[in-house]
Amino acid sequence: MPAANDLKRICDHIAKDNPSAAQRVARTIYEGCNRLKRFPNLGRVSTRTPGKRELIFPPLPYIVVYQIKDAVVEISRIYHGAQDWP
Repeated sequence: MPAANDLKRICDHIAKDNPSAAQRVARTIYEGCNRLKRFPNLGRVSTRTPGKRELIFPPLPYIVVYQIKDAVVEISRIYHGAQDWP
């Protein structure tokens, strides 16, 4: 599952310098994704990836890319805002 791997990679990177910050980032992203169950249109329509939406976490620089299929939210990836991604 690419999104789960993305979150792990992000948190592992942050934890090298600040383990408590890594936990806060993980919690923020996880809780934001969990809100999509009740509010699937919470994120903005993606201008980079047609048919997908983007959930952002200001002031964090991370973007969750997801789509809604048959009333199910599918989280595709989690990117850093500065990353070059499709």
